[in-house]
Amino acid sequence: MWGDKKPDAPAKSPLPQQQPQASPRSTVSTENTQVFPGEAKKMAPIDSTYPATSSSSSGIARLGATLHVKGEITGNEDLHIDGTVEGLVQLEDRKLTVGASAKVTADIIAREVVVYGNVKGNLRARDRIEIKKDGSVVGDLTTARIMIEDGAYFKGSIEIDKTADAADNDKPAYRGARSTAAASSSAD
Repeated sequence: MWGDKKPDAPAKSPLPQQQPQASPRSTVSTENTQVFPGEAKKMAPIDSTYPATSSSSSGIARLGATLHVKGEITGNEDLHIDGTVEGLVQLEDRKLTVGASAKVTADIIAREVVVYGNVKGNLRARDRIEIKKDGSVVGDLTTARIMIEDGAYFKGSIEIDKTADAADNDKPAYRGARSTAAASSSAD
């Protein structure tokens, strides 16, 4: 009786084996995939409209309005903040947008900074800083270009750093091109 069974024959399971099925939008490979008795494997279809990794440099990361971050944010992609941040935000070659609902208490280092919300801290932007009409900044600014819209609030000093702008445009930098100006603007 026991000797009649072949050792190479697979054991029969009362459960049928399920194989992943390919959706019209995806390709599913079943190579090297084993389904064991009692285990069902189901693969989710691949949605090509949302890539798993962002290979493009145009992607913008978002920090939502209900998120609160304490610490240091560093990265190599553009960032839009709508939540609360305390600490340091360092995006050397990228753009930081502080949304209208954002409250940022941090020093910021980026290529470009656009403020629609509230920032308390020093801002250093290699290219430009923009403070929009409902934006508020309390801190010192260092940048090559600055734009403060009517109605914006700013308290601090501004240092125009032409050396970064000149290096970007391959122009010779003037000696003593840095100037420091104290400015204060507030909505009435």
